[in-house]
Amino acid sequence: MDTHSGWLVRALAVAATGTVVGLLATTASAQEIRNDVQDLRQDRRDVRQDSRDIRGDRRELRGDTKEIQGDRRDLKGDVKDRRGDARDLRQDKRDRRQDVRDVHRDRRDLRRDVAEKSGK
Repeated sequence: MDTHSGWLVRALAVAATGTVVGLLATTASAQEIRNDVQDLRQDRRDVRQDSRDIRGDRRELRGDTKEIQGDRRDLKGDVKDRRGDARDLRQDKRDRRQDVRDVHRDRRDLRRDVAEKSGK
């Protein structure tokens, strides 16, 4: 029985030693933990800064969008003004043509009147 218990004690000792060595191998050193904590803190700061940057970019985009909408409204107004100016120009051309016709008629009538007065 002594051989059995000796064997059993040795086997248990080897198993316990293996378990302790395995556990110690998987645990991180205090320095590694401190480094990981510092990395996490830095990552949090980076994430906060990125969030601030994103908020700023969104504000800038909203401002740009409003500016673009204002430019579009101005452009629509400019197009309406151009169309109105083109209508006015066409009307002015028609009026000028009519004025030229009237001047020609008036000259013709004046020549006739002069000719009639001269002929009398």
